[in-house]
Amino acid sequence: MTLRIPSGTRDVLPEEMRELRRIQSALLDTFADYGYGEISTPAVEYEETLRLADLGLSPSYRVVDDGGELLALRADMTVPIARVVATRYATAEPPLRFCYSANAYRAVRPHRGQMREFLQAGAELVGKPGHAGTAEALTVLCRALHRTGLRGFRVGLGDASLYPALLDAYEVPQDARERILHELSTRDFVGIERELEALGLAGDAVRTLSRIPRTRGDAAVLEAESGALADALAGLRGIVELLDADVAERVIVDLGRFPRLGYYTGAMFEVYDPGLGEPLGGGGRYDDLLGRFGRPLPAVGFALGVDRLHVALAGEERGETDR
Repeated sequence: MTLRIPSGTRDVLPEEMRELRRIQSALLDTFADYGYGEISTPAVEYEETLRLADLGLSPSYRVVDDGGELLALRADMTVPIARVVATRYATAEPPLRFCYSANAYRAVRPHRGQMREFLQAGAELVGKPGHAGTAEALTVLCRALHRTGLRGFRVGLGDASLYPALLDAYEVPQDARERILHELSTRDFVGIERELEALGLAGDAVRTLSRIPRTRGDAAVLEAESGALADALAGLRGIVELLDADVAERVIVDLGRFPRLGYYTGAMFEVYDPGLGEPLGGGGRYDDLLGRFGRPLPAVGFALGVDRLHVALAGEERGETDR
């Protein structure tokens, strides 16, 4: 007899479960050290609530409750926490700090090895605006990863508002902007150049707009003397200047990053490990999201894939053993 489980899900057996719990404890203990309180929310939300976030993600599972209401399993924890802030903390004085470890669910292609159900741990900082809030989130992220024992990770830091600001500065028409930003979101650099050349912009505009998506490196890539580019880079410079040395050394500035989730408004980041072909997690600023739920507050947060982190740690351990 073959007893199946749904595609994109898996059983976690005791030995691995012990290792995952150790990772979760290291992350949550670090979050607590920085004043983040652990929160738990229902795995299901009313679909109309999830639609407010405009994530651009399709629910992995939909169900109808006994009253005929349409429910969906959460795709992340940011949206439920936004709902909690707007309802349970409607008059609380910010900043508010929350952390979690919970399963999330997304529609994916399981035959490519992607999971519909996955374990995340993360933190959300609500009501602390600008560079200081983002620098705090990056600091908590890096020190939590270090506490798990991970050593080879790097954090790619970009800004969702950077390239749109440059398109504004060079007066790129709206219809062309949408096409260019689509090419940027898919990392199609040839497509970006094709769109730019068709616009007949000045040479310096084409050079800058073609070069920026490919630019990544240390803080030196943020240097610009004046003009539209210097203005666009100011936000990232302000963040990097606030980071302690042990955090700043982990950061790779990536000027070509553009959000895959619909709520990011400014700085955004992803965590990379040399042993994995996909990010361990990421996050960023979502200063407009809370307003959709009735309490406009700036916010920044991140989520880490605990299963992916486990794989990365195992890979580093094998490497150390080999040496």
